[in-house]
Amino acid sequence: MEQQIKVLLTEDDKNLGTILKAYLEAKGFPTTLCTDGQEGLEKFKRDDFQFCILDVMMPVMDGFALAAEIRKLDKKVPLLFLTAKAMQDDKIQGFELGADDYLTKPFSMEELLLRMKAILRRSAEDTVRPTNFKVGSFSFDYNRQMLTKDGEENKLTSKEAELLRLLCENMNKVLDRSVALNKIWYDDSYFNARSMDVYITKLRKYFKSDPQIELMNVHGVGFKLVVNE
Repeated sequence: MEQQIKVLLTEDDKNLGTILKAYLEAKGFPTTLCTDGQEGLEKFKRDDFQFCILDVMMPVMDGFALAAEIRKLDKKVPLLFLTAKAMQDDKIQGFELGADDYLTKPFSMEELLLRMKAILRRSAEDTVRPTNFKVGSFSFDYNRQMLTKDGEENKLTSKEAELLRLLCENMNKVLDRSVALNKIWYDDSYFNARSMDVYITKLRKYFKSDPQIELMNVHGVGFKLVVNE
């Protein structure tokens, strides 16, 4: 029998939370509902969840703080934010904390379910992909989100690690911009494209100490991680 995906749902609107919990359970996802972030954290520590849906604006501990605590305990469990906040800075903060997706209220239940399934497919695919790479004089450990050179470690954000993994898998070949956006952000919108450019700039800074490594823009197409031997 296929293992059921247990969901931690934190939502301070009790009516919405109750409706979401009922919908998810009807779709085969056993769901634990918490109405504040601290309660959510305590439940996460005591149980084994395979997916987390976190409201951002909550009492006691907000969704961003909860996500940061969850990431200390589990680097891989999928996180999806639900929020009425639509500011770009909020979305960036969420992704920096390791969110897999970000859904702005109001939303349809069907869209939530489709986004969850897309994230879970990605997680399943990740189990058979390589996780350790050699990039010039650097070593990259995807699981630890760590980029190391000469014993010096740089801790990457989740999005930096995802992007670098794709670049490493396509080393010395062009990584199509749309492919990267859809694989990591699930959407190739203008905002997400600008966000990815920021992460590319950050990765270039990490690699600047090794002249053999070049992270190139391929105009109108995407990016290319080149290692000159």
